[in-house]
Amino acid sequence: MIRSYWIETYGCQMNIAESNALELQLKGAGLVPAKTAEEADCAILNTCSVRKSAENRVWGRLGLFAHIKTLHPLTLIVTGCMAQRLQEDLKDEAPQVDYVLGTNDKHKILEVLVSPESAELRTEAYSFGTSYYHEGEYSSYIPIMNGCNNFCSYCIVPYVRGREVSRPVEEILEEVRFLDAQGVKEITLLGQNVNSYHYEEDGSVLTFPSLLEKVCSVAVNIEWIRFESPHPKDFSDDLIKVIKEQEKVAKHLHIPMQSGNTRILGLMNRKYTRERFLTLVETIKREIPDATFATDVMVGFPSETEEEYQDTITALDQMGCIEAFMYYFNPREGTAAVSFPAEVSEEERGRRLTDLIAFQHKIFVREKTKRTHGLAKVVVNAVSRNDKKQMLGRTEHNEMVVFDGSFAVGSIVTVRLTGLKGNTYTGTVEN
Repeated sequence: MIRSYWIETYGCQMNIAESNALELQLKGAGLVPAKTAEEADCAILNTCSVRKSAENRVWGRLGLFAHIKTLHPLTLIVTGCMAQRLQEDLKDEAPQVDYVLGTNDKHKILEVLVSPESAELRTEAYSFGTSYYHEGEYSSYIPIMNGCNNFCSYCIVPYVRGREVSRPVEEILEEVRFLDAQGVKEITLLGQNVNSYHYEEDGSVLTFPSLLEKVCSVAVNIEWIRFESPHPKDFSDDLIKVIKEQEKVAKHLHIPMQSGNTRILGLMNRKYTRERFLTLVETIKREIPDATFATDVMVGFPSETEEEYQDTITALDQMGCIEAFMYYFNPREGTAAVSFPAEVSEEERGRRLTDLIAFQHKIFVREKTKRTHGLAKVVVNAVSRNDKKQMLGRTEHNEMVVFDGSFAVGSIVTVRLTGLKGNTYTGTVEN
């Protein structure tokens, strides 16, 4: 009899959201979360395949669960993108795994646990959950589309997530209303290519800018609406207009650049040039002066020269991000780039990444120092670990702020920014 479960989630925000939906299912069926992995009747690993390091972590954990299974009965399930990529080959390598369920089959985990004999374990189409709410949290994810049609040459996502499918509009709006009633203060609309959202019904088409407007119209008490991750090629003038005009849309935008060089972007199959990307950034800065940026950057792509790497440096300087997720190219089996010639050596990739991080750190300091003034609304996150008399909060621009006081987690306070300590602002609460 399975009474308790243990869920481990690896990778992206979509996986986190889908684990939340799965947990709602399990709790609804009367199962309870185990205190530790060792005490669970069922362990579920929701996996990622974007980078090999994520899969390596899972292989390590599977060794632990093999040991646990020698101590007491345990149903071990691997789901998510790694399960989709390897499928039954995973069980050949790790016979301790009882079930391998890909990205389209996460919603069947409860069925597998309750009635394994009758469960159908292979589904062609992706299914959205009813809700992705995690009880008690003030911030929540809302998946609005799944999959990707872009086939960037380095990316495994289209192969493990499948083609793009958009969630019905009314399902999205119903979840927004539900979260609003639960006291959630910020929501993040999710998709592998979120701004390619495209839903057709009764002969009409709703695109992402229109959806964003509808979400704003039903979010009564929600303070901020965010979205992750947009593709630059789909970042339209209509979307910029909605971000500008809708007060609830957070003015902090994560726009992945990947490279600042046009030739490398072409090899990556990103479908835009350096010039087009930087024009987009400058347009947003002109139309939305208080906008801030985050980005993703990859260095050491096959055949990238030092001069082309420097193009990425100068593009980052022009973009002026307050957040950046930086990494060097790692070939992924099953993608086009794995066979590209003129591979940059691992030593050189590491050198470029180290230099990039140091350069971007200077940009962080420059851009954040500009913002050490004025008032900011802050959603309270937690009591500070360093000083129990202080609170930590997060601004509309995803900036961490520390300030004196005692406030409920999830409450909103107005803080005057007074300085910058590392990557965290200091501030005082305004009455």
